[in-house]
Amino acid sequence: MKLIRTVDAEGAVLCHDITQIIKGVTKDAVFRKGHVVTKEDIPVLLSVGKDQLYVWEKEEGMLHENDAAEILCEMCKGGNMERTQAKEGKIELKAACDGLLKVNNEALKTVNGLGQMMIATRHGNFPVKQGDKLAGTRIIPLVIEEEKMEAAREAAAKVTGGKPILELKPFVHKKVGIVTTGNEVFYGRIQDTFTPVIEEKLSEFDAEVIDHVTWNDDDRKVTASILEMIEKGADVVVCTGGMSVDPDDKTPLAIKNTGARIVSYGAPVLPGAMFLLAYYEAGDRTVAVMGLPGCVMYAKRTIFDLVLPRVMADDPVTPEDLAALGQGGLCLNCPVCTYPNCGFGKGM
Repeated sequence: MKLIRTVDAEGAVLCHDITQIIKGVTKDAVFRKGHVVTKEDIPVLLSVGKDQLYVWEKEEGMLHENDAAEILCEMCKGGNMERTQAKEGKIELKAACDGLLKVNNEALKTVNGLGQMMIATRHGNFPVKQGDKLAGTRIIPLVIEEEKMEAAREAAAKVTGGKPILELKPFVHKKVGIVTTGNEVFYGRIQDTFTPVIEEKLSEFDAEVIDHVTWNDDDRKVTASILEMIEKGADVVVCTGGMSVDPDDKTPLAIKNTGARIVSYGAPVLPGAMFLLAYYEAGDRTVAVMGLPGCVMYAKRTIFDLVLPRVMADDPVTPEDLAALGQGGLCLNCPVCTYPNCGFGKGM
């Protein structure tokens, strides 16, 4: 830090905020710490009584906060993202399209554990809209060692394999088949109130329902319908009903008999414990097949809301992913649902 004349300050970097006080009008920083003084700024600085300024003195091996922020942004920014300009060591990232945000948690913790820099993100594996804020980064001091920023870059790359810490997977168009099961619906004893719920949730994405059939509790018919829908080009098949452990609940068996790879039958989420997820390989396509328990019909938010965005973004779900939902997997059934602005589905 050094003291210079204000009239000579063009291009210099301020080491502290400059406050402007006008009685009854304003009392605020007219320039913030880290601001690079322009020729036009000099009359303003003089008008607030600053004939001299403390400015940053460039040192070998040290980076200004904005220059260091660029490195941090580079480490974070994946495709389909927009960024703000560096200001006071801060850069924000926003979604350039609708999609699913992915966060490399291990890399995030690694960088945040180094000190003097930070990355704050929204929760990963949740849908975002174009324009939504995804993350904010900040360099804490005015200047930081270049060596420390390079160490952060290397540490993050070691965890991510050289990929960005954040990724935004765009949602893609999906053709969907719906198989409704249950004697009570098939024989007209009750109205099908499940399918409209599924269609409403699908409407939040670029989804096209290409087929819908209703069967009684005959697993062979359900198996055949799933395979037929896949043959017609379905990218996703949703089966409703028959997901419990009663003798006539045969949907899990029907899905298994298609030859699909079962990821999990059961998930540590309430509502949604009896959820089934499988993947069927159809040539060069991977079709997601889901068995939805009855709670999806009547509960505001369930396991289906946590998995569907990932399916719509072609983001494979593993058994480990589902197991990790246990922490945060309990919906509190609030009188007024604020999802996704709540803890449901948000583990560590």
